[in-house]
Amino acid sequence: MKKLILATAVAAVAAASAVASSEAEEKLVTIVTSPDAQTQLMAMVLTMQAAQQGADTHIMLCGPAGDLALKDAPASATAGQPPRDMSPQGLMQMIRDKTGATVEVCAIYLPGRGADQSVLLDGIGVAMPDAMARRLMDDDTRVLSF
Repeated sequence: MKKLILATAVAAVAAASAVASSEAEEKLVTIVTSPDAQTQLMAMVLTMQAAQQGADTHIMLCGPAGDLALKDAPASATAGQPPRDMSPQGLMQMIRDKTGATVEVCAIYLPGRGADQSVLLDGIGVAMPDAMARRLMDDDTRVLSF
């Protein structure tokens, strides 16, 4: 009987520990491909909220949304949107600066533009497919795609 009680107690502690550690390791990957500024901004709003709630956040920009990462970004990326006059690029930079989120363009974005990393904002890198695939497949990762 003592062994059964001890085994039950050990299992309960292990289960509680697993729940606590899974909460601490919550990860979010936000993939943005939409050319629409409002959609891009909403992606950033939700990512910021998740980061503020403790998620380890990673943003990957691909296709038209990759333009958010450019030093010389189009007006759609930098123009303020209602209701708070925030731009998709501005909020993306705020997420990176305030939460330590990683921001990357997809691996084919720069070659598709005929450009190199020098056109990107400081601190924005290029996602490596093998690392991104591992991140996406991680059991603790949630993926938002816009």
